[in-house]
Amino acid sequence: MQIFDTIAGMGHEQVVLCHDPAAGYRGIIAVHSTILGPALGGTRFWNYATDDEAIVDALRLARGMTYKNAVAGLNLGGGKSVIIGDNKTKDRELVFRAHGRFVESLGGRYITAEDVGTSTADMDYVHMETKNVTGLAGRSGDPSPVTAHGVFPRFRRRRGSAGGRMTSPIAPSPFRDAATSAISWRRHCTRQARSSSSPTSIPSA
Repeated sequence: MQIFDTIAGMGHEQVVLCHDPAAGYRGIIAVHSTILGPALGGTRFWNYATDDEAIVDALRLARGMTYKNAVAGLNLGGGKSVIIGDNKTKDRELVFRAHGRFVESLGGRYITAEDVGTSTADMDYVHMETKNVTGLAGRSGDPSPVTAHGVFPRFRRRRGSAGGRMTSPIAPSPFRDAATSAISWRRHCTRQARSSSSPTSIPSA
């Protein structure tokens, strides 16, 4: 990969390669834009096949967050971070505190949160090292229920063309940002089905 050509082509401001061998931590923080404000975007924990794959994922996700935050009318830019490794590991405190220190080193240019492979408990570890984190337990918390609620009207609009069945147009993928919303989505559909007089088919989570 020609990393500087890739960064220039995608319009990123900053990419940080992070390594703390004592914590078993390898990560990438990508800041796409801070024009509207600090770059906001979650931390994805994934066992990438190669380092190049991890870099590309961080870059594309960071750019996507710039657009998402702008469309939402937020005074925030776009960023994203990824941690390379097995997200099923039990030794999480060292990894996420190391991540928090690297987030803190950016001086508020980047604010992180949970994403695929991470949890509110992980963000609490990050918070031990930096204030530049959201999605904390007991505060804003897990965003997946809100994501499920937000996408539900889209599925409902498709209901008529599906003969009354609640079907999903989104193909399953381990890299979907909405992957962690599956359980919340099913619960939301269940509540809607119980309150509706017409039959609804609930998709499997």
